[in-house]
Amino acid sequence: MLTWLIAIPLLGLVTGLRTMTAMAVLCWFAYAGHLPVDDSWAAWSGKLVTAIVFTVLALGELVGDKLPKTPNRTAPFPLIARLVFAGLVGAIVAAGLNGSGVEGVILCVLGSLIGAFAGFLIRREIVVWLGCKDWPVALVEDLSAVLGAVLAMGIVTG
Repeated sequence: MLTWLIAIPLLGLVTGLRTMTAMAVLCWFAYAGHLPVDDSWAAWSGKLVTAIVFTVLALGELVGDKLPKTPNRTAPFPLIARLVFAGLVGAIVAAGLNGSGVEGVILCVLGSLIGAFAGFLIRREIVVWLGCKDWPVALVEDLSAVLGAVLAMGIVTG
């Protein structure tokens, strides 16, 4: 129950902050055998190549987030991407835990909506409050996203 009510929405929140981070961390946990997806439709997420691809995408996103022309995460395309990947993350975790895919998707997508909008507003307010450039705050957000994903997957895998 703790997994469903805390860890899955936390993975969604992370996806709302950084689209690929939760997916990359999830794939490494699955590859290491901590999330048992081998006998499910989600077995592809536990392959080394999948973990590497999503890690490269996540690193690219961490760099791209700091660029001045990067759209806000609440703009339609970035928001839709976050919701799609949150749904995928929730479904994969549910498959690994032999739980309800629908519940996993819903909880993760809701967490992603909170992460996207709250993350955007909080980051903007911190930048204004500190009177600093955006990128140092973005780096703290990056670290928070990675640590949040690792913590959530640690809860998921016990």
